[in-house]
Amino acid sequence: MELGVRSVDQTVSTGDLPEWDRVKAFVDQAYRHSLDVHDGAVTTRIPALSQADPDLFGICVAEVTGRTYGAGDVDHPFSLQSISKAFVYALVCEAVGHDVVMDRVGVNNTGQAFDSVMAIELNDGHPMNPMVNAGAMATTALVPGDTPEAKWAFVQQGLSRFAGRDLRLDSEVYASEATTNQRNLAIARLLESYDRLDVDPVAVVDVYTRQCSLLVNAHDLAVMGATLADGGVNPLTGEQVVPASACNDTLAVLATNGLYERSGEWLFEIGVPGKSGVSGGIVAAAPGKGGIATFSPRLDTAGNSVRGQRATAFLSRSLGLNLFASKVHPHSRHR
Repeated sequence: MELGVRSVDQTVSTGDLPEWDRVKAFVDQAYRHSLDVHDGAVTTRIPALSQADPDLFGICVAEVTGRTYGAGDVDHPFSLQSISKAFVYALVCEAVGHDVVMDRVGVNNTGQAFDSVMAIELNDGHPMNPMVNAGAMATTALVPGDTPEAKWAFVQQGLSRFAGRDLRLDSEVYASEATTNQRNLAIARLLESYDRLDVDPVAVVDVYTRQCSLLVNAHDLAVMGATLADGGVNPLTGEQVVPASACNDTLAVLATNGLYERSGEWLFEIGVPGKSGVSGGIVAAAPGKGGIATFSPRLDTAGNSVRGQRATAFLSRSLGLNLFASKVHPHSRHR
């Protein structure tokens, strides 16, 4: 889509979070609001994840100023899983540029499950968007590096810069995923058959599996979300991790594709760009304000944390994060 606005400067207009004491009170309320919800089930797709304690639950908010506050199991480690897609996408947007990623990966929702093969076939081999597995692997294939190890180093270092600390691989989760990766390997081979991958598909799947197996906690994830919300600047380290343009592209994709086939419902009800993963994490980023992270392993049938959705919805409303919320201006000439 050519709109002819590349030469027009992007104006940014965002607000602030409420006073910090109110933020902390709302986080505690969101935790209590969701704690007694026991719907959903721990994933069985990946054997190592099926052993997770279903009662774990944590929430953390990170402001773009660097302040953070959490409730519950905010320090409990879990693997990023599909949440990694968002941050690798941001890194690749910087590395190869908006137009290349748009052409190769796309931004439109498939309306199918995240690991759908049918979605690829119905779209002439195009992966459609970077938040489904096909698009995520097409994105990882664009990561700079002449070898798989160089690509992996780029990903690990980049996601660590988002978190503000060195992230390590969960070797148990990685091994468990690697032994159950037949579908992702098939998807990568299918993309190769449509000339959508320029590198070895087996190597791409391996790097993708490793990025999904990086360990974070809810605090890390909130900081990563706040980095996207603050034009790519990590609020703890002050480092410019990616340019603001890469954050713009990433948040737009998350708004429409971040919660698998429930993305439309998420945007309609919650109104904040977000991304979920089957280990139970959810990250949301409110531009100019901060990031929210939740962790609870019980998932709905689409693979999204039940408590996480509920808590994020509570905070979106109470903290004024919904991008589409508005009210009548008190000085409106029609009143």
